[in-house]
Amino acid sequence: MARCAICDKGAHFGNNVSHSHRRSNKMWKSNIKHVTVKVNGANKKMYVCTSCLRSGKVERA
Repeated sequence: MARCAICDKGAHFGNNVSHSHRRSNKMWKSNIKHVTVKVNGANKKMYVCTSCLRSGKVERA
């Protein structure tokens, strides 16, 4: 669900590395917002990342 409808950006996975170099799983979540957007003149709710909102790829309703 946490995936941008415009650029398909989602969560990233990697490792937490401690000072003693022990590794545990880590997840970076994208900054996804549920916003109302204008699509072909109609209003539609979709999940959009904040970088797409700031860059002007979508227009808020």
